[in-house]
Amino acid sequence: MVYTVYVLKSLSTGKLYTGQTDDIKRRLYEHQTGTGPVRYTKGRGPWILVYSEEYPERSQAMKREKYLKTGVGRDFLRNIISAFN
Repeated sequence: MVYTVYVLKSLSTGKLYTGQTDDIKRRLYEHQTGTGPVRYTKGRGPWILVYSEEYPERSQAMKREKYLKTGVGRDFLRNIISAFN
């Protein structure tokens, strides 16, 4: 099984959301439709996938997700995302 750490960007607010999952297609659908367990993304869409990384173990994905939510991690994401905009 592959675990994906992903970053979404809201087209309505410009805000970023970072998460991890074992089924990226399902999670993207849940974020778009507001049917997932995360309240933060409901009503703030539509969302686009702007960054992702894959890991073989959930613990690695969770560790990376936690890092990306730190100040240094957010700076890393801003630099990566701005390079492609």
